[in-house]
Order: sequence, then structure tokens, then C-alpha cells
Amino acid sequence: MQVEIKIDDSCTEPKIIILTASITEEVNALMQKLSENSPSIITGSKDGKIEVLSQNDLFRIYTAGGKVFAVTDRGEYLLRLRLYEAAERLSPSQFVRISNSEIINLNRVKNFDLSFSGTIHVEFTNGTTTYVSRRYVSKIKKILGM
Repeated sequence: MQVEIKIDDSCTEPKIIILTASITEEVNALMQKLSENSPSIITGSKDGKIEVLSQNDLFRIYTAGGKVFAVTDRGEYLLRLRLYEAAERLSPSQFVRISNSEIINLNRVKNFDLSFSGTIHVEFTNGTTTYVSRRYVSKIKKILGM
């Protein structure tokens, strides 16, 4: 992708024009990123304190008992967001949904074990594990280039 910036003193507001032969995933992702107005900060509460959680520190975000939790090296945090709201704030190139109730950070995955029949076992760099639901197996295989 080429990026070009032109400085024009008569311009009163920034204007972005995308020149492309066709609409590709890259173009769609760029348009979505440019039109985002929602915050990308995720906060979680633990021990009565609210902390800003860095996306790079997150291993997974999941729902349990009607609540949403985020797992980091520093422990588990309760989020005041719904899972889909958290997903909107996360980088789509770094995070992927693996079930209706869980999103994982691909940068924190140690390995994917496909030896289980019909599902994928995910091991994180901190030693914890989870599973990809059957509904999301084909999506994960596509992301992994399989």
C-alpha cells in the first residue's frame, strides 16, 4: 500500500481519498479503522481498583456467569463491557473470537493443538489453555493458513 500526504494551505478539513482497483479486505479494514470513533481503551476492576489494561497484556477475554473477564499476567479483571463491546475496542489483527463467549490474543498463544477431534486446543504462553468451539474452527484454520 502506498501512502501519500499533500499539504494544502487552502484545505480547511483533512480529506482522505482511497484509490484502488477493487474493494479488498485491506481496503475494508482501512476504511473501518479510519471511521472508528469508539475508544480503544479497556479498563478492568480487581481488588476494588480500576486499571487500564494494555491490549498487549491481555491473554483472553471471556464471559462466565453473565459477567465479562479479562485475563492478564497480573490476574483476572472484571470488565464493565459486554463481550462484543470489548471486541470492538480490540485490534482485529491481534485478537480473534474463538467461541460465542471468548476472544483470544493471538500474540499470546504458544500453540494450537489440532489433534482433538472436531476442535482446537489453545495453549497460551502463561500455561493456561482453552478450546476453540466447533463453530469457529474453520475461521481459526483460515487465520492460521490451513
